[in-house]
Amino acid sequence: MTNTGHPFEIRESPVAGKGAFATRPIRKGERIIEYTGERITHAEADARYDDDSMEEHHTFLFTVSSRTVIDATREGNDARFINHSCDPNCESEIERGRVFIFALRDIRPGEELAYDYAYERSGDETEKEERQYRCLCGTRACRGSIMEPRETYEARQRAQARKKAAARRQRERAKAQYGSQSRGKRPAR
Repeated sequence: MTNTGHPFEIRESPVAGKGAFATRPIRKGERIIEYTGERITHAEADARYDDDSMEEHHTFLFTVSSRTVIDATREGNDARFINHSCDPNCESEIERGRVFIFALRDIRPGEELAYDYAYERSGDETEKEERQYRCLCGTRACRGSIMEPRETYEARQRAQARKKAAARRQRERAKAQYGSQSRGKRPAR
């Protein structure tokens, strides 16, 4: 494919299908491209792409928020060809509802661009889902999945549990304080 003014070109990738390869040095922290496409709801994304019917997960979806997903197969750009790696040289950042890809480190010409997709786990993944979301990056750091590391999922679960427990304790303290303030007082007549 031809270069579109971005610091990379699209060509066959040893990782998966097509990939984005640097055409010039890219400096650490450089904004490389915005991930664009049609903005849809999660329900619409689920209706468009049935993971159960796929042998291998293959979509160009990027979750922006709890309400919005970008589908780069429609109105998308070459950002959709940046593959996953467990040892990435890029990262995605969401800024005011827009998704940008930045260089994590200096990138040499010819090097394939990649970021960690880190799909959020639900904790009840089946063996079939583990196979569907397997990683092909081949790096030494490869965890075997494009889903987030299990440790990240477990840490998020612990943090959510701590947050819920803190909120429960705060409600209990407020209830105890409110209850102690109203005890023994009779309404004025």
